[in-house]
Amino acid sequence: MTKRAAPLIRCEQVEKRFGHKRVLRDVSFSVAAGEVLSLLGANGSGKTTLLRIIASLDRPDKGEVWLGPVPLSTAANEIRRYIGVVAHTPLLYDRLTGAENLQFFARLYDVKEPQRRIELLLQTLDLWRWRDSAVRTYSRGMSQRLAIARALLHDPPVVLLDEPDTGLDRESLKQMTGLIRQLRKRNRALLLTTHSMERAVAWADRVVELRAGRLHQLEGPNRIGK
Repeated sequence: MTKRAAPLIRCEQVEKRFGHKRVLRDVSFSVAAGEVLSLLGANGSGKTTLLRIIASLDRPDKGEVWLGPVPLSTAANEIRRYIGVVAHTPLLYDRLTGAENLQFFARLYDVKEPQRRIELLLQTLDLWRWRDSAVRTYSRGMSQRLAIARALLHDPPVVLLDEPDTGLDRESLKQMTGLIRQLRKRNRALLLTTHSMERAVAWADRVVELRAGRLHQLEGPNRIGK
């Protein structure tokens, strides 16, 4: 029996309320290095709230989140550089070019050999030919791919993707599949949300669903290819 890698993401009994509404109820799970977990759920089910808590952008009312051996409640600010996040909004500067956006974030994260890293990501995500175009001229899918490049720029061990397939065409979805495969082989822990059961199963080792604030496991075997 293969020994499972140590978890890079671990949630234990996480709960969150907004007013009288309990959005998350006793949510516990882990994601190991080299594992992809897909999170399904209807709009308003708490998927984005859970990712925000793991990204240390929000705090749970109860429970704890660990990244590796470190609890977020004691080291949230310091540990953010170990997380890559793609949110609903791209978090890009429209007036800057694609390359300039990545150069800016590379300085923030003190990325070593930034130009080499930027070129690799732009090539991987098929944005190289538009590197000198302002982001305001990008399509929704191109902006989404650049947001993914931004999230991966500092090569974080934990990657959180909130509906990364939004606005992507068929070719871009193929690139996303390849990118997830690469990250998995490089022992990154990936947690992603999507509305597509087909992509959730294709991309992940496990699929879980948030219903009424509770987590339910749906799928086991990985379908992405190794």
